[in-house]
Amino acid sequence: MAALLSDRGPDVATIPAVAIKTIEVLRDGAAAQYGSDAIAGVINFILKDNNEGFSFTVDTGEYFEGDGLQTTIQANAGFKIGERGFLSVSGEYADAEFSERAEQYCESWFCLNQNSSRYNPEAGYVAFTEDPIFLAGVPQASLEGGFVQPWGQPNSEALRFFYNAGYELGDGAAELYSFGSYSASEGDGGFFYRYPGNGTIENLRLEDGSVYSPLEIFPGGFTPRFEGEIEDYSFVAGIRGAFGESAGYDASFRYGYNEISYTLNNTINPSLGPDTPTSFKPGDLSNEEVQFQVDVYQDFDLGLASPVTVAVGATFMDETYEVIQGQELSYIPGPFASQDPFGFCSDEADVLSRSATAAGLAVIGNGSSLDCTAASDPVYRVVGVGSNGFPGYSPEFSEEYTRDSYGVYLDVSADITDRLFMQSAIRYEDYSDFGTETVWKVAGRFTVTDNFAIRSSIGTGFRAPTPGQQGTTNVSTRLPNGFPVATGLFPAGSSVAQALGASDLKAETSDNFTLGFTADIGELGLTLDFYSIDIADRVYAVSTLDVSTDPTSGSAFDNYQALVGAGVAGAESIGGVFYFTNAFDSSTRGVDLVATYPLDFGEAGTTTLTASVNYNQSELDSDASAFLNGEDQFDFENRDPEIRGVFTASHSVGPVSILGRMRYFGESEDADSSPAGSVQKFDALTFFDLEAAYQINENFRVTVGGRNIFDEYPDKVDRAVNGNDYCCGRVYASTSVADWQGGYYYLRLNADF
Repeated sequence: MAALLSDRGPDVATIPAVAIKTIEVLRDGAAAQYGSDAIAGVINFILKDNNEGFSFTVDTGEYFEGDGLQTTIQANAGFKIGERGFLSVSGEYADAEFSERAEQYCESWFCLNQNSSRYNPEAGYVAFTEDPIFLAGVPQASLEGGFVQPWGQPNSEALRFFYNAGYELGDGAAELYSFGSYSASEGDGGFFYRYPGNGTIENLRLEDGSVYSPLEIFPGGFTPRFEGEIEDYSFVAGIRGAFGESAGYDASFRYGYNEISYTLNNTINPSLGPDTPTSFKPGDLSNEEVQFQVDVYQDFDLGLASPVTVAVGATFMDETYEVIQGQELSYIPGPFASQDPFGFCSDEADVLSRSATAAGLAVIGNGSSLDCTAASDPVYRVVGVGSNGFPGYSPEFSEEYTRDSYGVYLDVSADITDRLFMQSAIRYEDYSDFGTETVWKVAGRFTVTDNFAIRSSIGTGFRAPTPGQQGTTNVSTRLPNGFPVATGLFPAGSSVAQALGASDLKAETSDNFTLGFTADIGELGLTLDFYSIDIADRVYAVSTLDVSTDPTSGSAFDNYQALVGAGVAGAESIGGVFYFTNAFDSSTRGVDLVATYPLDFGEAGTTTLTASVNYNQSELDSDASAFLNGEDQFDFENRDPEIRGVFTASHSVGPVSILGRMRYFGESEDADSSPAGSVQKFDALTFFDLEAAYQINENFRVTVGGRNIFDEYPDKVDRAVNGNDYCCGRVYASTSVADWQGGYYYLRLNADF
């Protein structure tokens, strides 16, 4: 299934949970068997194949704060197809409402809360708190939340369907199968607050000589709100069967399509002045995939402990990624994208030497305050082009990116002895856009005793850059230094990116090694696995390259000239450029521990204890300074906690079951560039969950529970340290892998027939 972000991955949420029977996790690298994206393992979703029965679940809850109401309704039904087939159909409706964990906007460049502990007028803080019209408009600046800058869970709504079907042919030696999905979802999110004097809300001199400000449209400033409507559908059909008792085959066809349609509300195209709309359709993105695959296996008796299974396969895939042009007003440059659009002033280099033209004298005669000798006059103000927050896709950057690829593999496996199982695989793939890759894998399992076995694997892998990484051009507004600038993403192969040092993308490659064991010690079940993944030529977005129209800004001005030379509309309003590149090598080392232990209390029931602990550390293995600044390099290695754990106890007695869970997130660190080189350390965090269920009768079960029942939060952002990374009303680090919404309680009803 396709996803549509530039650094995209499959969206497993398109599969309703009720459609899944079991999940299998292959921990070691499996690119030699499955191809790209299996560089660090594979998750197999085993779908329900019931031919009868009906199940229904309603789940609803909200956060302790009284917001973020979530409701999920799921259903599954099984049907017979004749005497030899089944059809399992699943559906899901999910709705989540906005939650807010923020404080009022107060920064050194603009502050809306003079009671904030951070407000310091002696340090140059600007507060527009004296204008009653502005103050009255502030509550309407954002479409969501009580503050101008909302941080929290976005609104989202989704409707999803999934089916799985199979039908045996003849005497059961072959089966036709098919599964597919359809989902329609939508969600939203906020951009940064636009305040007066920020480069977007500026005074402009109109054609009649009067002065206009966007505050006439948004009296209290505005916060753009982004909405996306996603349609996703997929279809798989195939036939699998056996040739006698020792051979078999599987041939399939797959089609997938995903499209996201964007809407940007509560914003303006500044360059259009008072003629701007406040809602835009900036464009769409779509991704289409078509794949054919054939797999064949044959068992050979070579006198080993088991037959040698030889599997071969071939696949062909065609991908199309399209950037679809947006509404013209979302990208078109208006008159205020350049100085003095109506020719009021003469064009001498020295502003003090300029004078009013005939057009300028005419508007002065009508009472205009025009002053051509004042550099601060609104006649010289230049503002950004495009719907502010996300300028739309213009014709120059609306295009279709296509590629095709094919791959072949060979897999050999057998029990060499009664105790030793071995497997090896090799795969060759050819991509039309970046070339070929060959990867391999060797794995084995040695049974030492009936209760103890050692397993290991070694191999290579690869990950192809996605069509989105290869083909997307995007421009959005960001706050790299606390001031909104338009920041552009360009394809690595584009003239703009290559003018700034980019080169064509190639595949990431990896070397993988795993070593572990499984053991049963009495009632204790234990698995321990060490893994090592070295990735070369990792695809990563470079740190933003500054762009400036100031000739004294050095490399930033050179970057501006490169954009102008490439014909980028509104280059003067762009403050940065970034692109995906094969930026660096990295290594990841880790350990996974899973332990289970049952406690039998006889008539009092059974308690099952489970512990899952992961230690994971990633490091840069090459000099990344050409692509990442010091802050980004530090955060790559330290932002996520190295230790995470989940400890669960579940107890059942009669119709009652109780589950308790502890979730642990270890310490982490986050660097910032303001103050330069500062680092905030976030303490470890522990959440406790509790759930109780009662089986009312054979058909109905009710569950009540809470996640994070003690309402714990991560450390708040220390603005003295993280003064830049987490500005603008953020209370908690929005990049945290630990949840920062607080406690959540829920009620669930299950029905099975």
